[in-house]
Amino acid sequence: MEYEVIRLDNGIRAVFHRQTSPITHVCLVVNAGSRDEEEGMFGIAHFIEHLLFKQTERRSMKQILNHLEAVGGDLNAYTTKEYTCVHASILQPHLGKALDLFEDIMFHSTFPEEEMEKEKGVIADEMASYLDSPEESIIDDYEDLIYRGSGLGHNILGLEKDLHTFDKGSIQRFIQQNYHTHEVVIGITGDYKLETVEKMLRRYFEPVKENKPTRKRGEVRLTVKEHVEIAKPINQVHYMLGGGAYGLHDERKTGLLLLNNMLGGFGMSSILNLSVRERYGIAYTIESNYTLFSDTGLFTIYLGTDEEKVQRAKKLVFRELDRLTTKAISDGQLLKAKNKFKGQIALAEENRMSMIIAVAKNIMDYDRVISLSEVFDKIDAVSAGDLLDIAQDVFDERNLSSLAFVPER
Repeated sequence: MEYEVIRLDNGIRAVFHRQTSPITHVCLVVNAGSRDEEEGMFGIAHFIEHLLFKQTERRSMKQILNHLEAVGGDLNAYTTKEYTCVHASILQPHLGKALDLFEDIMFHSTFPEEEMEKEKGVIADEMASYLDSPEESIIDDYEDLIYRGSGLGHNILGLEKDLHTFDKGSIQRFIQQNYHTHEVVIGITGDYKLETVEKMLRRYFEPVKENKPTRKRGEVRLTVKEHVEIAKPINQVHYMLGGGAYGLHDERKTGLLLLNNMLGGFGMSSILNLSVRERYGIAYTIESNYTLFSDTGLFTIYLGTDEEKVQRAKKLVFRELDRLTTKAISDGQLLKAKNKFKGQIALAEENRMSMIIAVAKNIMDYDRVISLSEVFDKIDAVSAGDLLDIAQDVFDERNLSSLAFVPER
């Protein structure tokens, strides 16, 4: 796949991938998320994402929502710890409509007071619903534990007590401080000539005023070796184990991504799934995850099981971690793991929306596109010795913390 990067004078960048298809996928990614919030303002990045669709200087909420839906398009957005992303899928003739709308909601939203109050109620309900799902809320609570006192250490939804204090002034301050034009990337995949796409981008986004203030994200502090148990009105135990790992710019990340995929990643043939679920029938869900941030990373294992089975499940997890830290895997196991991982990555590129968002983040993080062949080369370069060294570093029990939600007695 070939990608073209377009750079506007105000710092906004775009990446275009030409693909013959009647469908176009387009995204706009801003390098601003919940880790950029000040204390007392937790949740404001997510709150802004909701309000982008409410009103602009030119459009009402109904006009915003109908703009792409009227031509069969789909519009959505999400917020993470480090990014805010708006994305849309439309038929090929309507790219201009999508770009026009993106520019309008991102740079001309008016945040009417009555809509702010309505959305506070919506998000408060979202918070309550989230707390009713322990398998989801434990993930954020675990990050709160690991990154306590750091920008990464609070829920993306924020705190309800903070939510009710948000006003137009606090929203505008966050946008001014964090929505930098040099940290906005637009991604487009569709059937167009490059000059057509560049002309549209310049028409809609070049008039945006450059905003390039200095922002420094706070230093990350990690909690080391802490074990917390919280009683909740639930029937099963939900358990997470993990610790700090490598950030986006650490070369060891490829090895850990491969190791994580072997241990508890996508698919039913992972080490943990075969050992804990299939062999012993202990946990319905068991998985591992490796989350990458710009300056750090987080490795975690999650399992949910009955209270009487949790100790055995934990013992089995530590047994598999110990195996990976004491003996290098065979060449045959390594080749099999690499082939599986590369196949999953290649298949994931068939989801063209996910692909163009990932490419836009490449531009944000590295100022270039990381090609599939380069990813494969990095995977092929990982040795069994590399995986052993990484396992001994990341899976060291002395650096692992745990969080358990247990049934109230």
